Parts: sequence; C-alpha cells; structure tokens
Amino acid sequence: MDRLRLCFAELHADALLVSHLPNIRYLCGFSGSAGLLLVEQRRSTLFTDSRYTFQAREEVSGARVQIAAKGLLRAVGEALRTRRGRRWVAYSPGHVTVTQKEALKIASGSRVRWIDDGNCVERLRVVKDAEELDRMRDAAALISKVFVQIVPAIQRGVTELDLAAEIEYAMKRGGATGPSFESIVASGVRTAWAHARPTPKALQKSELVVLDLGVILRGYCSDMTRTVFLGRAPKRVRRLYHAVLEAQEAAKSAVRPGVTAGAVDAAARDVLGRHGLARYFTHSTGHGLGLEVHEMPRIGRGEEHVLREGTVLTIEPGVYIEGLGGIRIEDDVVVTAKGAVDLTTAPRDFLEL
Repeated sequence: MDRLRLCFAELHADALLVSHLPNIRYLCGFSGSAGLLLVEQRRSTLFTDSRYTFQAREEVSGARVQIAAKGLLRAVGEALRTRRGRRWVAYSPGHVTVTQKEALKIASGSRVRWIDDGNCVERLRVVKDAEELDRMRDAAALISKVFVQIVPAIQRGVTELDLAAEIEYAMKRGGATGPSFESIVASGVRTAWAHARPTPKALQKSELVVLDLGVILRGYCSDMTRTVFLGRAPKRVRRLYHAVLEAQEAAKSAVRPGVTAGAVDAAARDVLGRHGLARYFTHSTGHGLGLEVHEMPRIGRGEEHVLREGTVLTIEPGVYIEGLGGIRIEDDVVVTAKGAVDLTTAPRDFLEL
C-alpha cells in the first residue's frame, strides 16, 4: 500500500477505492468474496460484511476493518462524506458496474470526484517479490507433477470428462485449493478449439489430446499445456509439434528485462512463419500470471509493455488446423537478469502413448 500511495501524485488523487478482489488480497491479505478497500494517504479501511468478521480479523494487514451493516457501497460513500473539502478518488472502471458507480456517487455526495486509476494496482502486481515467486514456483512444480501422474490415465476409451476429473482430484490431493481455471481436455478434431471444454467424448486411437491445466496454491496460479498423441503419430503431426516447440523455445530465448512483450510474440510468430504455419497461430503468445491466471502483461502482437525482472509469464504458441486438430505447448517462466527461467518442468518431448 505504501508503493500504491506513490501513484496518487501521478493520478492527482487523494484516495483510491479498490474493488477487484485479487487486488484487495494483494494489498491487505483479505481473501473473502465481499470487500472494498479504501486507501488514503494516512489510513486504509477494508469494508466487508458480517460473514467475514473473524476472517478479516485474522487475514487483514495494514488496514482497519469496518463491518458494513447496510451495504459496502453505502459504507464507503458515507466514509468519504465525512472527509473535509473536495476529494478526488481513483477507481478502476473495468471492475465497477454502472449501477455500482451510481450508488457510490449518490452515497458519497457531490464533493467527491471519481477518476480512472489507470490500472495502478495491476501494474504493481506485474513484478513479483521473493515470497510471491516462491509460491509460484511451488504452484508450477505441482502442476508439472500432476501432469506426470496422469499420463498413464490418457488411454483410449477414457472420456475427456473423466480425465479432467482425475486431473483435478490429483491437484487437490497435491495440496492445491483447486484449478486456476476449468481444466481443458480436448481430443481429436476438437483440439483445434483453443479453449475446448471437456465433454463425454471418449479418447480414440490415432488422435491428438491437448491438456491445459493449472492450480491455485497458496493464492497463486500456474498454467501449463501439453499435447500428446494416442498411437503412432503421422509425420505431419510430428512436424507440427516440433515447429510449435521451436517457436516456444524462440519466444523463451527472447525474454529478458528491457524487451517488449511484442518482441517475444514476434519471435514465436517468425518461427511458425518460416514453417508456413503463421495463419494457424490464432492467439497471443502468452500472458502475465500471478494471483490471477490472466494478468498484465499480454504477450501479443505490437504490445509495447517492457518486461521487467520478477515478472512471471506464460509462453504458449500453438497451431490449430480444422479437420486435423491443434497443438499447443505452454510453460510458466520468470523473467530474470539472465533471461527466462522455466517454472513448469513437465517433459516437453512429444509423447506418443
């Protein structure tokens, strides 16, 4: 919160209202499902409801806890009304509905002016500290272990749903709170769907299987994708796999402090372009990772965000061909002074099962 207050001068703000729950957790430790955090120059207040009286008392650090009996928005507005003079309060428009904004304006009165916070909390979250990195290493190690554990279960006749259930069971047995997103298990031509949900479809011989998995461990996420083949893969499929792996390695090699996110994306696209596969790569090369599975920065075309040491990214190029299927390889890496260091460690060799 002290670092956040340094942003006030840039924003010309007297205070900042934090409504996005991951941002609240980042700033004061509160992990409940109902909260608003008002950060001012000399104090911070977490507004929550009576369900979280004891939890907030245990979790919250650096902020006073106020239990709101008549609604969080009203409590925040009434608190701002008591402040002297005109107040400029920053907030994140992307995390507040129109109805909530109107309620805040009514409750706070005409002396409060609401301004865009410019995603200042998200920008702080981009660089992880030592404790955050320890948690993310553990989350990445766990999902790597889960993948190795479930490889024997990837068999003909097993349904996508059954395999997804086995994966998420292994996650929780390993200590995870749960998956960081709905586990993706897709087989056959459905692997060409970049975000296919598991279905009752049974895995069949001579088809691709894509598994996109991640855990939440001690609040932090991992995100990893592996693609395997049931049976002996045709030469075309093997060539596609090795092209995607080469693209991923090129993108990882481009990662270092001072490089733009767009340059990392371009490194992957250049490789796939040389293989004649550029048109089949339909999404960005990766994204930031942390308390949420998708954070700043986006690793995409033309992105000008400059990478900094301590940022954790996914690197996940893929190709998706209608009628054949898709291949994606994804790992979590941390930006260091020497370049990208892998956090996920599951084998990347093409598995033919």
